[in-house]
Amino acid sequence: MTVTVQPTGITPADVLAVARGGVKVVLDPATVEAMATSRSIVDGIEAAGRPVYGVSTGFGALANTFVAPERRAELQHALIRSHAAGVGAPMPREVVRAMMLLRVRSLALGHSGVRPLVAEALVDLLNHEVTPWVPEHGSLGASGDLAPLAHCALVLLGEGWVLGPDGGRMPAVDALRRAGLAPVELAAKEGLALINGTDGMLGMLLLAIDDAAHLFTMADVTAALAIEAMLGSERPFLPELHAIRPHPGQSVSAANIHRLLQDSAVMDSHRDDLAHAVQDAYSMRCAPQVAGAARDTLDFVRTTAARELVSVVDNPVVLPDGRVESTGNFHGAPLGFAADFLAIAAAEVGAIAERRVDRLLDVTRSRDLPAFLSPDAGVNSGLMIAQYTAAGIVAENRRLAAPASVDSLPTSGMQEDHVSMGWAATKKLRTVLDNLTSLLAVELLAAVRGLQLRAPLAPSPAGRAAIAALGEAAGEPGPDVFLAPLMEAARAVLAGRDLRTAIEQEVGTLG
Repeated sequence: MTVTVQPTGITPADVLAVARGGVKVVLDPATVEAMATSRSIVDGIEAAGRPVYGVSTGFGALANTFVAPERRAELQHALIRSHAAGVGAPMPREVVRAMMLLRVRSLALGHSGVRPLVAEALVDLLNHEVTPWVPEHGSLGASGDLAPLAHCALVLLGEGWVLGPDGGRMPAVDALRRAGLAPVELAAKEGLALINGTDGMLGMLLLAIDDAAHLFTMADVTAALAIEAMLGSERPFLPELHAIRPHPGQSVSAANIHRLLQDSAVMDSHRDDLAHAVQDAYSMRCAPQVAGAARDTLDFVRTTAARELVSVVDNPVVLPDGRVESTGNFHGAPLGFAADFLAIAAAEVGAIAERRVDRLLDVTRSRDLPAFLSPDAGVNSGLMIAQYTAAGIVAENRRLAAPASVDSLPTSGMQEDHVSMGWAATKKLRTVLDNLTSLLAVELLAAVRGLQLRAPLAPSPAGRAAIAALGEAAGEPGPDVFLAPLMEAARAVLAGRDLRTAIEQEVGTLG
């Protein structure tokens, strides 16, 4: 399989395939032609000697400083070196690969004025699995992700660092030599075209969208299992009750939960019991309202990312009529706002899951389950401290849900006097989603324990699949065990796709 970069761009699936699947990249011939046409316009400006930002002038607050023709290549190299000023731990390989592919996409749209060989050099890095070392701190989402993209571009020059096979860093020149690649000499405009844009934050947002889509479906699964284990009612999830409040995500989540609660001897055991609770707690009854709102938020974010994927975010841009115009399209506000919104939604999906865990463990509210889901509570603590861990993660997610996109700081001598913080917003969104994975894993483990303790009543098909998926790691309820490995096993099951596949084979495709 290969991903072909067209002059019209790429798809979210393309980004995931290259970032996470290591798929090879090729440039469509029409892409090469579009870039060559755009470059000819820049060459014409060079020949005419006109002052144009980024071609014959300095950058940022130095935009009015004219640069002589014989120093313009030097200008582009100096730009990359000075802007590769990040610090901190390296960004994950998948983020850097997504960012590089998206920069190829940006150049391929034919509005950047670079020679095709520049895009081809980035493709070579991807295809030879040469991944630049990109520090986590440096981008304000001002002229896009300047510092992270500069760290990528520096490798093209044979400078800077790359991620080694062991995750450590090694000199780029050594990595290029091993891959049989040569450094690139930049021409006018090309350094700026390599670093101006939203590729880093868009890459992280696309990865987060994929993760969130899976997690929001699994949130319905763990909610249903917890409700089943607590002898909750299925009636709040009837379709007619959600048709009268027609939020699309709510209806999908409710349908998922209702379907997952069918064919269960545990549910059958109390369906006609008049003494049973008339109303379940909000964390049970309102699960679709929270997870559904998160789904609707995700749809908004997905739409925003799709628009950005077809956007020209370089500056200045080369127009087909020969004009080179400065824009503000590099500003990351659309992505920063979207990431902050999704972080809020994801944090709440985790918060309501933790409340269900707490109910499962509380002997006064779990409807006859033993305290902390231990058959011998007192000597044993069961899952007591797993809930502590979940509570701590919820608290962290609440802190991370505070928006980054409202926290602008001026830079570049007040030329760049409002920035988006989109890089920070998308980076912390990924942390929130990683935390959500752990929270749902705790709920999965607690729900499985609860269903095991309802024996001999047979659980739903989803419950049986969950018990089987945790398998040997979970064992049977009994004396306390070293809990951290069991929680890690639950997290791996939750993050993977096998449990969802097994459940869908029994109940049909989940929304």
